[in-house]
Amino acid sequence: MHIADVGCALPDHYYDQDQLLEAFLEFWGRRHFNLGRLAKLHRNVLVGGRHLALTMDEYAEISTFGESNDHWIRVAQAVGARAVQAALEGSGVSVESLGAFFTVTVTGVATPALGARLMNRLKLPVHLKRVPIFGLGCVAGAAGIARAADYVRAFPDQAALLLSVELCSLTVQRDDLSIPNLISTGLFGDGAACAVVVGADHPAARQARGPRVLATRSVFYPDTERVMGWDISEKGFKVVLSADVPRMVADHLRGDLDAFLGEQGLDLADIGSWVCHPGGPKVLEAFESCLELHDGQLQATWDHLAQVGNLSSTSVLMCLRDTLRDHRPAPGTLGLILAMGPAFCSEMVLVEW
Repeated sequence: MHIADVGCALPDHYYDQDQLLEAFLEFWGRRHFNLGRLAKLHRNVLVGGRHLALTMDEYAEISTFGESNDHWIRVAQAVGARAVQAALEGSGVSVESLGAFFTVTVTGVATPALGARLMNRLKLPVHLKRVPIFGLGCVAGAAGIARAADYVRAFPDQAALLLSVELCSLTVQRDDLSIPNLISTGLFGDGAACAVVVGADHPAARQARGPRVLATRSVFYPDTERVMGWDISEKGFKVVLSADVPRMVADHLRGDLDAFLGEQGLDLADIGSWVCHPGGPKVLEAFESCLELHDGQLQATWDHLAQVGNLSSTSVLMCLRDTLRDHRPAPGTLGLILAMGPAFCSEMVLVEW
C-alpha cells in the first residue's frame, strides 16, 4: 500500500496571534478576567497565527450550538472539497478507481455525513463505500491512514480517500474561563487535508509520491477517558484537556513504539523520518525526549505549529504533505507517522519512503 499524495486546504480568513489575542482580551476583559494570564497562555503555545472558518465579526453573531454546527457543515464542505481535489490531482488517481471514502472529524456533526454531502459536489462514484469516523480527535489523521491502508490491503486494485476536516474555532466556548479552554483558544486552528492511499495492484502505486505503508499499530490506554475529549451539552463542545497529556507521552509512547518496531525486526535507530502530530510545545518536547529526537528531526512539525496551530486530526496529514514536498527522505528510508488523542490512545504507522 502506498500513500499516493496528500492535498490540503485552509479557510481564507487568516489572523496572526496578536490579532486573535486582542479580540479575546476585548471580549473577556468585560468580565474582569485576568488578562495577563490569558496573554501568557496564548504566547506559550508558540503559534504565530491561524486560519479560521469565519471572519472575526461573524463569531460574535453565533448564539447557539446549532448555528455553529450549520457553519461547520457549510465550511467543511468547501474546504473538504478543495482538499480532495488537490489530493486527486496530485496523485493522478481517477475517481473511477476509488473504492472507499473515509472522513474523520471531531469538530462538527452532520447526517448525511460530510462524505455523503461531497458525493455530488465532487462527482464521486455512486458505489463508493463511505466510512464517517467521529470522535478520534487528534489521533484520527494517523488512524485514518491505517484504516485506509487496511482497506486497500483487502482490495489491492483500488484506492481509498481519507479526508480530515477540523474547524476548531467553531467549538470555542466564550463563557468558559477554564484553563483548558483558554489554552485551546490560543492553540487550535482550522483546516482540511486529504490523503489518497492506493493498493499494491493499483496503477498509481508505481509512481506514488508518498511512502509505502508497511505496518500499523493502535494502542488504547485504559481508564484515561478524561485526559482529552469533549463534554457535549446544549452549548456544544466543551474541551476536556488534562495537563497529563505530556506525561502520557513520556510514560507510554517509547515502550509501545519499541514493542511495535520489535515485532517488525526493527528498533528506534532504524527510523530516519518522523511525522508527528503537533499537540503543542510540551507535547512535542515530550516526543523529542522519549524518542531521543535531536537535530531538527521534528522541525516540520514545529514549523506547522508555528504557522497554523494545532488542527486536530488534520495536522499530522499536513505535516506529511510538508514532508513530501520540503523534507523528503532518501529512497528506502524507514519512517513513522505518529499521533495521540482522546481515550487516551496512540496510533503508529510504519512507512518506507
